[in-house]
Amino acid sequence: MNGPWVEKYRPKTLDDVVGQRHIIEHLENYVEEESMPNLMFTGPAGVGKTTTALALVKTILGEYWRQNFLELNASDARGIETVRTNIKNFCRLKPVGAPFRIVFLDEVDNMTKDAQHALRREMEMYTKTASFILSCNYSSKIIDPIQSRCAIFRFAPIKGQDIAKRLEYISEQENIDYDESAIEIIVYFAEGDMRKALNLLQAASSGEGKITEDKIYNVVSKARPKDINDMITKALTCDFMGARDLLRETMVLQGTSGEDMVNQIYQDVTKRAMEGNMDNEVYIDLIEAIADSDFRIREGANPRIQLEALLTKFL
Repeated sequence: MNGPWVEKYRPKTLDDVVGQRHIIEHLENYVEEESMPNLMFTGPAGVGKTTTALALVKTILGEYWRQNFLELNASDARGIETVRTNIKNFCRLKPVGAPFRIVFLDEVDNMTKDAQHALRREMEMYTKTASFILSCNYSSKIIDPIQSRCAIFRFAPIKGQDIAKRLEYISEQENIDYDESAIEIIVYFAEGDMRKALNLLQAASSGEGKITEDKIYNVVSKARPKDINDMITKALTCDFMGARDLLRETMVLQGTSGEDMVNQIYQDVTKRAMEGNMDNEVYIDLIEAIADSDFRIREGANPRIQLEALLTKFL
């Protein structure tokens, strides 16, 4: 398979980045001007923050991008010493064959507060020689002095149609046969996460034959949306025993975890409310019950018991 497809098909230029067109347009302006402010990319996992940052660096720095680029993962190097040594030593040097140097800090929301304050100082001192690109899942964990020094771009989950188009392209490149319904299932379970979608596609493509719905379900180990829908319908129509049997079959025979079941029940209930198939008052009560079950399961309670108790709320 020539390694993970996530890396093999990682976009090399800004034009190749999937989705996020509103952000790419601003970054292309920075490339044309050959200058950029400090940037902060924030958003959920798998939506292209790191990919966009690397594509921007290669485009704006040109052939000398390796000499003028420093990448650090703040999950590993999260202390104040990293800022005072690695980043400081890099920023104090003049750029080579490029307008400026770039420091890319990934998962910066995992840095300690002291390290963030030290980083703020470095960003202030080396404005003439270096620019910073910070990437994080939660911008609320970044101190205000850093946020005020950055242009903040918020990455949204990638749209389903964009993910499907990319999966179809990669399948053609790898000469893999697939069912359209299988691609739709991958998009459903990816929830806007391109990395998750590619990993599911690669896992399902191992072995012989075309990629089908059954292959996707075997890989993802989650309940079929139809089973969740039938279970909720039975519970809402006061058929508790039928709903409980479906719950048992899904959890025991298909091996779906309690947390995944709660998330899929939430998705189904929300879909019903958005389509006008459920009263708002009923929806609000059910969301409260689902949240309570989710908390109890995460705290260590028995998932089967909690989910059966949740089904009684639907009655």
